[in-house]
Amino acid sequence: MRENFVPLQGARIDGDDLVLPFDKDVVKDSPDISDGSHLDTDEEQSLYAYYDQHLGNGGGRTTGYDTATTDRDTDTTTFGRPDTMRGQGYDTSGPNIDGAMTRSEEQLRVGTERVEVGRARFRKYVVTEQQSVQVPVTREEPRIEREPITDANRGDALSGAAITEEEHEVVLHEERPVVTTEAVPVERVRLGTKTVTEQETVTGDIHKEQVEIDDDATATGSRDYTTVNRDR
Repeated sequence: MRENFVPLQGARIDGDDLVLPFDKDVVKDSPDISDGSHLDTDEEQSLYAYYDQHLGNGGGRTTGYDTATTDRDTDTTTFGRPDTMRGQGYDTSGPNIDGAMTRSEEQLRVGTERVEVGRARFRKYVVTEQQSVQVPVTREEPRIEREPITDANRGDALSGAAITEEEHEVVLHEERPVVTTEAVPVERVRLGTKTVTEQETVTGDIHKEQVEIDDDATATGSRDYTTVNRDR
């Protein structure tokens, strides 16, 4: 398949088809265009000079661009419907033009969502540590107590032999620390959460429409063309 440019001048609508006023041979013999997406000035002059020979009149301008197929039985080149995905106002000859167009652009809409990022748990365990406590303790030590002979103790003092050997003993006592442990509650512990706010930068791609002026007043003899795909 190859592409050929064909002017829409003199075309007519026939049902679902756009019918051009040229037969297949005329389209096949039209000048070749090196870049099907662009017409420079020389190529444009060559095209409408060629088709003017077969059209025979100046005609009015009709805008549009589509891909056509050739009917081999009737030698009539027909075109599909125009692209309906284009917005209102694309065809400057249409009835919906009010002298202005709407320029739109995308904007970032930033929000937050609550998601689960992990879990925290707490537990208690037993450790052993040394603890020192000062404990007061008492003990008994032997000491000699002396008392004079009085009427009250004279009888006890003279009850035995005058000179003898004698031995007495006394039981001594002392306190010793005794260490035991006792489990007592000291506090209640529970696991909670706290909210921390921080700044985070998000980046996204947006599309916006730009408006520019396409001034074709300087292009002499500017015309509208469509393209035809045909067999080489």
